[in-house]
Amino acid sequence: MTITDQLFTLQDTAYGDFQAKLMPTIDRGTIIGVRTPALRTLARKIAKTEAAQEFIKQLPHRYFEENNLHAFIIAQTSDFEEAMRQTELFLPHIDNWATCDQFTPAVFKKHPDKLLIAVRRWIESSHTYTVRFAIKILMTFYLDNLFSDEYPKMVAAVKSDEYYIKMMIAWYFATALAKQYNAVVGYLTSPRLDTWCHNKAIQKAIESYRITDEQKVFLRSLKAKM
Repeated sequence: MTITDQLFTLQDTAYGDFQAKLMPTIDRGTIIGVRTPALRTLARKIAKTEAAQEFIKQLPHRYFEENNLHAFIIAQTSDFEEAMRQTELFLPHIDNWATCDQFTPAVFKKHPDKLLIAVRRWIESSHTYTVRFAIKILMTFYLDNLFSDEYPKMVAAVKSDEYYIKMMIAWYFATALAKQYNAVVGYLTSPRLDTWCHNKAIQKAIESYRITDEQKVFLRSLKAKM
């Protein structure tokens, strides 16, 4: 049984219909309908097999779940250089926000300096989901003890009309407000984001339980007129 055949044994058509509504950019015919926990379990089961290593060479994949499984297999890699090599090969083939956002190799956290070199390159890519991935990595690994004022500058410098990039910019700043409020609120008091990202970042921050009521009142006052 091929890996794709195994995915079809896990199929839930109703769940596939639900997923399709969340990903309007994806052809419904390429969504099998497999729940994420089942994909992660399968990835852990097969990651070290020859079949899995052959599978991740078979790019591009046809199915959404094949891409997600591919991401989860890479995430099982404990060697940073190998995880990075596989990531570089895979990123150009990511074609939706869900695969992008669920793809986070754990080994990346152990090598922040090396990872940052790649992030600087990815964030300047012409590929929508490579840019989104770069911003997501900055949000995931560089908003706590590794934070630097340089990183929100990198995100604010991204100029794009792509919805899925703009949404990630807003998400980044909303999360940054929760974690590094004093360092990033200036991006909203003296606006440095386009109006849509500015307002969406405020909206998402206000929805966060990590933002104080006093901060929420102030952020509401910063909303820009469209």
